Amino acid sequence: MSTFGFIGAGNMGGALAAAASKKLKAGELFISDPVLGEKTASALGGTAADNEYIAKHCDYIVLGVKPQIISSVCAQIGPLLKERTAPYTVISMAAGVNIESIRERLGVNSPIIRIMPNLPVSVGQGEVLFACSENVRDGAREQFSEVFSGAGLLTPLPEHLIDAGSAVSGCGPAFAEMFIEALADGGVACGLPRRLAMEAAAQTLLGSAELLLKTGRHPGEIKDAVCSPGGSTIMGVKALEDGGFRSSLINAVIAAYDKTKALGK
Repeated sequence: MSTFGFIGAGNMGGALAAAASKKLKAGELFISDPVLGEKTASALGGTAADNEYIAKHCDYIVLGVKPQIISSVCAQIGPLLKERTAPYTVISMAAGVNIESIRERLGVNSPIIRIMPNLPVSVGQGEVLFACSENVRDGAREQFSEVFSGAGLLTPLPEHLIDAGSAVSGCGPAFAEMFIEALADGGVACGLPRRLAMEAAAQTLLGSAELLLKTGRHPGEIKDAVCSPGGSTIMGVKALEDGGFRSSLINAVIAAYDKTKALGK
């Protein structure tokens, strides 16, 4: 197996490194982070390194940094990549920063896989959206898919759709957790103990998602199946509609998309 070096081990970079560590052996995972590098490497069975080492020696260089600092990281490692003779692939998760922009910042025509993972990849139930530059070798794409298969679902997309997909799957966990918290709060308001309310809300969301994915039924159809005429659920649905629930969620995704596009400029 090839070596994977992660530059950045924050919430998302660390989550993806955790997913990759399930497929990598000793000596194949390297972590560079000024604050979390040693701790993350130790927890995942990897090796703490610095950006220079990863840029010079790792077969896959994962840029797990925020778009606000991608330029400085690229400026640091770009000259090192120019000197390399062995094949390598850059994997970038910087939101809103497209492949061509990463190349410009690196100053070299690197093979690049642009990805957008979400936080549930850390427990193997996430999604990784990805697009490859034209010079990514078939073998590199296959190895990328193998190593990150432990993250959850890997979804290839045309690059121009990555930002839209990110607004749903990348930002969506925050929206979903807000829904779980609010659903549990409603249960507490009705007398449920907090722990039981939170567990019931989380399991309900998990089960509902599995029901949709495994049956292929439209969410509206599942909703209708729960809403008996004159029953409790339909009154709850009405209350959500009165509060602009669906409109608010649609607007949240659009706002997230617009911000993602702005971050890449």
